Amino acid sequence: MPNSASIYIDGGSRGNPGPAGAGIIIKTKENTHSFSIPLGNQTNNYAEYEALLFSLKEASKLNLDDITIYSDSELLVNQMKGIYKVKSPNLINSYKKAITLAKNFRSIKFTHIPREKNKEADKLANIAMDRV
Repeated sequence: MPNSASIYIDGGSRGNPGPAGAGIIIKTKENTHSFSIPLGNQTNNYAEYEALLFSLKEASKLNLDDITIYSDSELLVNQMKGIYKVKSPNLINSYKKAITLAKNFRSIKFTHIPREKNKEADKLANIAMDRV
């Protein structure tokens, strides 16, 4: 039986660039893990990628092998699916790290969801921005 999880991520920035934060929720059958990470002064897209990178590292620590990432960032989801190219020099390294980390999982899916369905992760990202 695969060790699976649903992972909700959100990154945000007030001012773009400005105070930035990431919110992550990892839901397994047994537990829910929540994270709120201040990121300093960054752009919104950088914060989205930091949320993804953190979630992938945590999923590895939890020995998950079948994960679905839910994000309200159409850009991030479509870049990770290979639909959009990564054009921003500020995101290329983050994208490459994410692709490398994604290879650690037997199955990984990226799903775009509307903001209304990502309120928990958004709340955690905003708590993190308040701490910058």
